[in-house]
Amino acid sequence: MTVGQRADDRRVVVTGMGAVTSLGTGIPDFADSLRAGRSGIGPLKAFDPTGFAHGNAGEVGDFEAADWFRRADPQDYGRAAQFTVAASRQAIQDAGLEDGQLRARRMLVSVGTTDGGTRDLDRLAELRFTTGEIRPDPQIAAKTGAQRLSDAVVDELDLEDVESVTVPVACAAGNYAVGQGVDALRSGEYDLALCGGADALTRKTFAGFYRLGAMAPDLCRPFDTGRAGMLVGEGAGMLVLETLESALARGARIHAEVLGYGLSCDASHPVAPERDGVARAVAAAHRDARVTGAQIDYICAHGTGTKANDKVETAALRDVFGAELPPTSAIKSMLGHSMGAASALGAIACVLAMNQRFLPPTANHRETDPDCAVDCVPNVAVAAEPVITQNNGMAFGGNNAVLVLARFDLPVPAATPQEGT
Repeated sequence: MTVGQRADDRRVVVTGMGAVTSLGTGIPDFADSLRAGRSGIGPLKAFDPTGFAHGNAGEVGDFEAADWFRRADPQDYGRAAQFTVAASRQAIQDAGLEDGQLRARRMLVSVGTTDGGTRDLDRLAELRFTTGEIRPDPQIAAKTGAQRLSDAVVDELDLEDVESVTVPVACAAGNYAVGQGVDALRSGEYDLALCGGADALTRKTFAGFYRLGAMAPDLCRPFDTGRAGMLVGEGAGMLVLETLESALARGARIHAEVLGYGLSCDASHPVAPERDGVARAVAAAHRDARVTGAQIDYICAHGTGTKANDKVETAALRDVFGAELPPTSAIKSMLGHSMGAASALGAIACVLAMNQRFLPPTANHRETDPDCAVDCVPNVAVAAEPVITQNNGMAFGGNNAVLVLARFDLPVPAATPQEGT
């Protein structure tokens, strides 16, 4: 669908949310942690960090997959797929839906990811190099495919009339999946969409960012003069999307409205962000949402804490918004960079900010870099009344995805953005 053109007037709303994060499992814990500026960062436990000079990460603690599975065997799926099922179960319950109701509806399941089942590939590699075993363990190998994330949801919920998709678009994948859900509902192709993202911490990803020199030695400090990089995390965020008509007909609680989204893929560089590409995704999101930058009350930034990302992201925002930006904070400072889950959790953070009337902080902040110069909501959450929020997702290869969401209990001011804004 051409950006900015609506197939019809179907409005898409969020009626359910679920989260598995280093800040806690479940929306209440996630919301409380964001408001408190709590850190989910700690010493790496997923594997032995010997050989690395530093090893902090945002790992999910005290997670029992069996708590979330009713039909399928959790041992048939890798950790990322288990996270996906847990967040999906939460979102469905939050939406007031029963499994039987889901099977009766045309449904899209779309899960974004960076690594898919790579954690189990790590296990296969470890067996190969520690035992000399050449033939892979078939039970482990069966868990490695990225498609297993969405498969796990379909299997666990015993869905029938469903399209199951895993979107491997790295760190913007959660927003991509939500955007796919928005298109599917606007077009009338599906009645319900369960969308988001998930990833589990892997040795491959940790080592890759470490070798790129992108990892902070201790804390993630987005937009700070002393920022030294990102910290790897893990988790899942899933959202139930449906049309406004459907939600009202069944008396569902509506958390927020997805006004629109924008994508870009500049393919300029494998790892370095491109300012123009980011700006194009933001502008496309505003056109699709039919808002202007002046109407955005809060931005949940991609905000990784690397020197390049934060500078490029804020410059790209100014290309669209002008000199004055709304409060722009980075929740990765608290939960780590959860890869494919990152922008899905950012979308949930935007919804929580609107409904609970606060702005999530950027933790660990000391001094704002003049090259960034944003109100990053330093260290402490701020009471506020955001009505329209923006969620940024940026990924390697120039894959960018931006969502615009609105609080549902207030009317959205009408606007007609100028071409190119």
